[in-house]
Amino acid sequence: MSDLPFYDDLPLAPEGGRSAWGLFGPDDNLGLINLLTPERVADAARLVRRGALFSLNAPLDAFSPPIASGRGIPRHHVLHAPGTFGFDDVYDNFFPQGSSQWDSLGHVGYAPDAFYNGASEEDVAHGRRNTIDHWARHGIAGRGVVLDMARTLAEAGRPYEPGTSTRFSVEDLEAARTRSNIEFREGDIVILHTGFAAWFVAQPAPVRTSVARAMTTPGIAAGEEMCRYLWDAHVAAVACDTFAVEAFPPESFGPLGFIHRMLIGQFGMALGELWWTEELAADCAKDGVYECFLVSAPLHAPGGIGSPPNAVAIK
Repeated sequence: MSDLPFYDDLPLAPEGGRSAWGLFGPDDNLGLINLLTPERVADAARLVRRGALFSLNAPLDAFSPPIASGRGIPRHHVLHAPGTFGFDDVYDNFFPQGSSQWDSLGHVGYAPDAFYNGASEEDVAHGRRNTIDHWARHGIAGRGVVLDMARTLAEAGRPYEPGTSTRFSVEDLEAARTRSNIEFREGDIVILHTGFAAWFVAQPAPVRTSVARAMTTPGIAAGEEMCRYLWDAHVAAVACDTFAVEAFPPESFGPLGFIHRMLIGQFGMALGELWWTEELAADCAKDGVYECFLVSAPLHAPGGIGSPPNAVAIK
């Protein structure tokens, strides 16, 4: 049994929803990554049977134009003096959240000046609290479980287009979990496959531009029912091949309408976005095994807000 309380036993948060602040101590900066204990990591490592590797990282320049305004495509320069035997390189215009990424706990707060576990805006801005280097020092490894939303909806005969704001309900996630023959365990890293990332990069430029401007991407539905479901599953993280894990644009920007504010800001849940899940999902569909050992090494960037996941699933 978990020592974590159920959602309905958490204290009420002032602007809606419930608060998990303080469960891991007043100075905690890891959030639910705390659930990735040595015992759980060792148990997840036993899932490796074939030694099959699946990179979950899209190319740095895959999402062009960038889906979020203000972000750009990295510029890569190879450094080489002709006739010499060495090469180096440098990137500029690099946005760590422009392609596959982790959102740190400093990315979105529950409210202005109210970030996970009571951190302030100043704490995050000065790199004292909730930044990506805390996860980098800890490391991220555990049991990954794949929920294949695209195949679940297709098998149910439901029409689905990856370039729309399709909202996956709790019932939809449960259908995918049942289809995968998965029972959630505390500390799981949930990998949602929607087909969006591969669909987007395959589109002609006008379609990509239209989707990026409108920010129409599928994802989980907002609302308290979804918050309760994810908290009571006691997962450490949710990663997805979409722009925001939750469907976008949100129906509202309140805490229960834009649930980044709840998942990151109140729960301390790690969210991974724009992960590359095509090959992993296809392999799961082929062998019927929807769990894996997942290892991720975020950038050890002091004060960083986001990072490429540098994630590999191993089966």
